[in-house]
Amino acid sequence: MTAQDPDRQAQPLSEDADLFGRVLPAGARLLGIDVGSKTLGLALSDVTRTIASGLTTLKREKFSRDVERLVEVIAAHHVAGLVVGLPQNLDGADGPRAQSTRAFARNLAKRVPLPILLWDERFTTAAAERVLIEASTSRRRRAAVIDKVAATLILQTALDRMNRAARRKP
Repeated sequence: MTAQDPDRQAQPLSEDADLFGRVLPAGARLLGIDVGSKTLGLALSDVTRTIASGLTTLKREKFSRDVERLVEVIAAHHVAGLVVGLPQNLDGADGPRAQSTRAFARNLAKRVPLPILLWDERFTTAAAERVLIEASTSRRRRAAVIDKVAATLILQTALDRMNRAARRKP
């Protein structure tokens, strides 16, 4: 897979996990992305889309370089869709971080021909921090892996939602 023409029509962004799950091919992985100002935390699902595992944390560079590295990960792991954490305010409104993440996802959708789910991640980083503290992880180690763990939690909650919806379907 290579990055597409930046002027091509973007893939639509979805905030509906049920719909997103229905358009995915069977047996393909999803990539969870925790978008930060300095890093991109990445997590990968298994092919049954049951379990999310932390993959890596990429240091942010220019957007075009970030896309190149994401395209490499997508190709290497045969990814069929992206789940991008959307850091909304507690009241559900978009603050500056959510607006920045939406812009990142819109621009990514112009270059990567995969469906993208924007997934509510309001408490994900705090939950990731708690998990790491409970595991007696040092501050230095927490700082190095927090974004990858947050991406894992984002992806896992989206997978759980899609799997519940699939079980309800007649």
